[in-house]
Amino acid sequence: MEIREYRPEDCEAITRLFYDTVHTVNRRDYAPAQLDAWADGSPDLDAWNRSLQEHFSLVALEGEELVGFADMAADGYLDRLYVHKDYQGQGIATALCNRLEQTVAGTIVTHASITARPFFEKRGYRVVKEQQVERRGIRLTNFVMEKMQ
Repeated sequence: MEIREYRPEDCEAITRLFYDTVHTVNRRDYAPAQLDAWADGSPDLDAWNRSLQEHFSLVALEGEELVGFADMAADGYLDRLYVHKDYQGQGIATALCNRLEQTVAGTIVTHASITARPFFEKRGYRVVKEQQVERRGIRLTNFVMEKMQ
């Protein structure tokens, strides 16, 4: 596996991976309407690219296939961490997190899904609060979590 910094030409593959992962991996914890609200399959590629370029963004590759991505804002907010549905449990999320966490001194904050919460807890993050977020009029549960560096 290779991890490298994000490039704009990665954006379309990232949004495809995001949609596929949400609709397969997260379906055990969220209802179909929630999954559709979270990832509707019509991403704004310009907005995604802008956001990924504003953050420290990494991609994981197996050969030519993009198998994961993650990004962190300069203030230590871990925004996104997604691994391809067919590559779960292979250490990709761990490798991406390890690289991102090395770039921050102080507190790292993330908003973790129900599905991702155990992963972050194993990494030493603690739940600050459970919250309901609204996407397209649908409520989804997630957790504000933090880790002190």
